[in-house]
Amino acid sequence: MNLRFLETFVWLARLRSFRLTAERLHATQAAISSRISALEQELGVRLFERGPKEATLTQDGTKALPFAEQMLKLNQAMLASVGDRSKVSGLLRLGAIESIVHTWLPDLLKRIREEYPNLVIELTSDTSANLSAQLASGHIDVSFQTTNVTGADMTNVPLGSLPMRWMASPALNLSAQALTEAELAAYPVISFARHSPPHEFLAGLFAASGDMQVQINCVSSVAAIIRLVVDGFGIAVLPPAFVMRELAAGQLHLLQVTHRVPALPLVAAFRRTPDSLLCESITRLALNVVLDFSLEHGPEFALFPPTDDAIPRA
Repeated sequence: MNLRFLETFVWLARLRSFRLTAERLHATQAAISSRISALEQELGVRLFERGPKEATLTQDGTKALPFAEQMLKLNQAMLASVGDRSKVSGLLRLGAIESIVHTWLPDLLKRIREEYPNLVIELTSDTSANLSAQLASGHIDVSFQTTNVTGADMTNVPLGSLPMRWMASPALNLSAQALTEAELAAYPVISFARHSPPHEFLAGLFAASGDMQVQINCVSSVAAIIRLVVDGFGIAVLPPAFVMRELAAGQLHLLQVTHRVPALPLVAAFRRTPDSLLCESITRLALNVVLDFSLEHGPEFALFPPTDDAIPRA
């Protein structure tokens, strides 16, 4: 039985759309329809009811689905056990928030290239909310972000966290003493995108501090935030991990404050499917990369992730 036809069957059962399945498998809709028809002819049953908007499993299709998933899992397990990773090819679609792009993602991409030299990598950098939506819709394979992705078939693996600190340009001449919320509010505050964990922390911090005027400027680009803080436009809560050069050069300095700033949690998310062993392998590589990053730079810059036992078994 053709494994490509079985893979097409499983993805069409999940996505319920010939168009989305064609996009996911990098094929034409005509090719997807032809594979399903061939599989139906081989089995002698109709697997899908083809409606104007979606394809739904028939009773026979529902019975066949777990067998198809198990056959694909066995194939993937065999390849993972005895296969040569250098022979693995295809497209790997990664998503990552900018905080990860500016810290350990380059090390991960280098590691992937070493172990999977024939994989083509497509990278999307966006907010956690947008990456979650793209992962749920099947447009990316693995996402590195700050929040878990909900869904019965989603796997979320903690990747440690990035400590966050208040910082400013030395040109602002801020006191070396611990600053209160009122003293911080006297300066423009530069924040990550609205509704991100860092923005929600800032909004909650100043809201809990009473009736004070504070200007929180949301900027979607990490590079832009760094430039604005270096130029003295305002102050910000940032992970020291991605301004190490600016801190070493004296372009930025860390502020002392009277409150605790929570670390930025990181998570890898992927959809567990019959062909998700590659996603699991990439997540394990990410765990190793984060661990190396933490050991190299210390707890001021990155906190240890859990062991790779955090990845649930199928």
